[in-house]
Amino acid sequence: MPKLQGKVAVVTGAGSGMGKCIATLFAREGAKVIAADINQESINTVVSEITADGGVAKAVIANVTKEEDVQNMIDEAVITYGTLDILVNNAGIMDNFTPAEKVTDDLWERVFAVNSTGPMRTIRKAIPIFIEKKSGNIINIASVGGLSGSKAGAAYTASKHALVGLTKNVGFQYVGYGIRCNAIAPGAVKTNIGNTMCDPDKFCMDRAMAGINLNPRVIEPEEIARVALFLAGEDSSAINGAVITTDAGWTSY
Repeated sequence: MPKLQGKVAVVTGAGSGMGKCIATLFAREGAKVIAADINQESINTVVSEITADGGVAKAVIANVTKEEDVQNMIDEAVITYGTLDILVNNAGIMDNFTPAEKVTDDLWERVFAVNSTGPMRTIRKAIPIFIEKKSGNIINIASVGGLSGSKAGAAYTASKHALVGLTKNVGFQYVGYGIRCNAIAPGAVKTNIGNTMCDPDKFCMDRAMAGINLNPRVIEPEEIARVALFLAGEDSSAINGAVITTDAGWTSY
C-alpha cells in the first residue's frame, strides 16, 4: 500500500529541485498534492508530469513572503481536497555569500522573509487545521548552514538557524495535539538554488567554502525527497522536533 494513501500535502517551492522531487514522490505514494511555487510555468509542468504519471496534484502560484498567498495556498488544499495532513516548507533563497559587514537591511529582510517568515506563516495557517483533527505533520527544509556558522553568508546562516529553532519549538509545543514538526538539513544538493545568487562576495565565499574539499559528494534532490517521505509517514511516528542531517557525512568531520 502506498505510504501516504489518502493524505493531503502542501509543498512550497515545488517547481524545481527538492520541492519538485518531494511533490512527485508524495503523489506517487498516494498523497493529493498542492504544489506551490512562485514560477507559474515550472509549477504547471510539475503538476502535468504528476498527473500524467497517475498522481493527483494541483498547481498554486504562491509567494511565501505574501500573507494572502499563504492563506490561499492552504485554503486551496482544504477546498480542493477537504483537509490538510502534511506541510512541507521547502521554498528558500541564498544570500550571495554576503558577510555581516556588508549585509543590507533589504538583503536581510528578503532572505528572512522567504527562509524563516514564510515557514512561520504557513505553519501559523496550518496549525488550527491540525489542532481540530488532532493530527498533522510539518517538514521544514533547513540546511547544514542552520547547524554551523559558516556554510553561507550571514543572512542565510541566521535564517536557517531560525528555522531550526522554529522546528523544535513547534514540535514540542504542539505534540499534545498529535502534531509533529521536523526538519531536514541538506548539505550540498544538486538544485537550482544557486540561481538566487549573483556576484557572490569573494571573502565570505572563500571562508564558507574552506571545508568544501571535505564534502564526500553532492546530494541528489531525490535523496532529500526520500527523507521527507520517511518523515511524512508513520515509520517516523516517534520522531518530533528533530533535524535530520542529510549531507553524506560532511558535517560529521
